[in-house]
Amino acid sequence: MTNRLPKPLVPFFDRPLIRHAFDACRAVGCEDVAINVHHLPEMWRDEILGIGGEDWQQTSEIGGNGVAVMRGMVDGVPLRLFHEPVLLETGGGLRNVRQWLGGGDVLVHNGDIFSSMDLAALMAAHRANGWVATLALRSHGTAQHIAWDAASGRVLDIRNRLGRGEGTHVFTGIYCMNGALLDELPDEDVVSVIPAFLRLAAAGKLGGVLLDEGAWFDLGERESYLDAHQLPGLRLPEGAMIAATAEVTRSVIGKGAVIGAGARLTECVVWPGGEVAAGVELERCIVYSQQIATGVHRNMDLWLTDGEKSCHSSPPHGVCYQKSIVWSEAWLAAGRGWQGWWCDSRFAPCLGAGEVDFELHAAKSARIHR
Repeated sequence: MTNRLPKPLVPFFDRPLIRHAFDACRAVGCEDVAINVHHLPEMWRDEILGIGGEDWQQTSEIGGNGVAVMRGMVDGVPLRLFHEPVLLETGGGLRNVRQWLGGGDVLVHNGDIFSSMDLAALMAAHRANGWVATLALRSHGTAQHIAWDAASGRVLDIRNRLGRGEGTHVFTGIYCMNGALLDELPDEDVVSVIPAFLRLAAAGKLGGVLLDEGAWFDLGERESYLDAHQLPGLRLPEGAMIAATAEVTRSVIGKGAVIGAGARLTECVVWPGGEVAAGVELERCIVYSQQIATGVHRNMDLWLTDGEKSCHSSPPHGVCYQKSIVWSEAWLAAGRGWQGWWCDSRFAPCLGAGEVDFELHAAKSARIHR
């Protein structure tokens, strides 16, 4: 998904993912926002796919890495973009915005997280207990690395690095902190925030709050991204054009997208301005903006390279094609075919050369017969 957009800007229901985090922070009283940006920084101010806002301009402010800061207004809230040409990781990113942080309390929210958790409860616990940092925790999940004492509310250990206990809870990527956290970071430009958390835990200054109520998704992977679009109660995009004979099931169709007659979509996401041609069948696919999806696909991201006229696709590991893939003229003219792309080692489990028949048709369709 991220070959076209930074991960926080991928469409999620009716707006970019980061707008959900931005709106959640604004709802609990955040009056000034800063975002560290790295990949495709120009897309953040894109009128269609960006975060929105107005009055964008380069300021005299400088990040810790020496890069000038962009500032704009989003729904009346000042927003600063701190560009990281070299990714500074979670700790280095905090140090990069040190001047903006000051010494007060700050709510930190990872950019690839969607949450409807009670952030007000997190902030209240942080202020009441006087911890340097307070982590939002979940009791269920696959990454239970946090050893947490419910009685005191303190985080005791992370991955048992301090020898105080195995993990029992999941860190959600959302936390409150004050400026004292920066003093605990190792003296390196590129560094994780975890060493600082461990130092605070050892000193009894790292807290945690259990927030099992509400939804929480880490949308860094396509499967979790698609699964999260099955959540009830979120606002669907408006302004798509869907043919009366199309069948759209448990799918989210972005603003300005077009779904052709007789198309069938199941658990798909079509980004704003994407198009699904007539008669197409898609299951658990993502159609990117300004792309035209054709053919029959399952578990695919449908996308173009510059100058091409129709979609090819990139499957996850171990996924087999069901019927056909449409190729662009540019892709064919470049001589890329079975040997050049589809024999990539990722497809070996399902597309061994001795197991399938491969045909290339004049209609630009590569058909695989089982």
